[in-house]
Amino acid sequence: MPLPLYLLALAVFAMGTSEFMLAGLLPDLASQLDVTVGAAGTLTSAFAVGMIVGAPLMAALARNWPRRASLPTFVLVFAAAHVAGACTESFPVLFVTRVVAALANAGFLAVALTTAAALVPSDRKGRALAVLLSGTTVATVAGVPGGAVLGTLLGWRATFWAIAVLCLPAALGILRGIPREGAEGSATPDLRAELAQLRRPRLLLVVTLGALVNGATFASFTFLAPVVTDVAGLGELWVSVALVLFGAGSFAGVTVAGRFSDRRPGLVAAVCWPLLLVGWPLLAVLADEPVALLVLACVQGALSFALGSTLITRVLYEAAGAPTLAGSYATAALNVGAAAGPLAAAATLGTTAGRLGPVWASGALVLIALLVALPFRRVLTTG
Repeated sequence: MPLPLYLLALAVFAMGTSEFMLAGLLPDLASQLDVTVGAAGTLTSAFAVGMIVGAPLMAALARNWPRRASLPTFVLVFAAAHVAGACTESFPVLFVTRVVAALANAGFLAVALTTAAALVPSDRKGRALAVLLSGTTVATVAGVPGGAVLGTLLGWRATFWAIAVLCLPAALGILRGIPREGAEGSATPDLRAELAQLRRPRLLLVVTLGALVNGATFASFTFLAPVVTDVAGLGELWVSVALVLFGAGSFAGVTVAGRFSDRRPGLVAAVCWPLLLVGWPLLAVLADEPVALLVLACVQGALSFALGSTLITRVLYEAAGAPTLAGSYATAALNVGAAAGPLAAAATLGTTAGRLGPVWASGALVLIALLVALPFRRVLTTG
């Protein structure tokens, strides 16, 4: 894989850490800015909405910009938003900086996905996507726990500063590593023609499936902490262990799937989908057994990201007629799931399922996705 892919992954690592890090910083942040923890939690929602809206919007705005210029620009805007957030004493200002950061993140990811696909031969998009998404999975393994430790030791502002600093070498590396646009030698397609691709049933199908599977992943990931402490009866330290195991599994899953998702996407789906469908209910049933919970957290992370990344790769293939917006369609599939999954999971907390409601919700979302996919399985069996 070419070096620029790993530079893009470094930026994705910084952005992924920022997206998920707030969960461990909310109490300190709320106390310092004199708001409730619930109000502080809206920062996560603001980021998710910014990602969903920003993916197509930023991709459309940047479609005529050289990638070598747009990618570092998005990274620097993202860094500047974190500097402003670290310096402010106002919660409304911090809220705005999270929206700006999300828009920059969405724009970067939308362009980075199409750039990653363009940097490799046409039959290696899946492997390129695996490298890019490894930035997100490493963020869950190292970035988020590291940010939590830094926030505990030095305060939440230090974590914001760390993200901003990490963006600088990523922006410089991308600027130096991405080839000049002249090498691509093709005119920008008509915007209406690219948007018209969304009327293609095959593209809509894989976008929907990607959103459902990703929603299942984040439904349980978001509420894993209370399962670890309240259901399994483990101490708070074990929450980090469970998250790291989930992230390690995610990294393994996306890496392995990247070797098959181009030519054998049907194989990945045939293996991962049934195992996921069994795995979420099994985790719910065995959640009070600490060893089983930790093992299944790792396994479900691997299966979820293996299947999810394969579906996102299919989005890039099916959106080949929209070369500048394909990445935004893939980004939207990722983030609609990341926003809707936790909302669906939260609705189950007041039911008789209690703390295990989100895990059952993950199983339900995977089942719905499978039922939607089965009549159209040919879409997933062609590379």
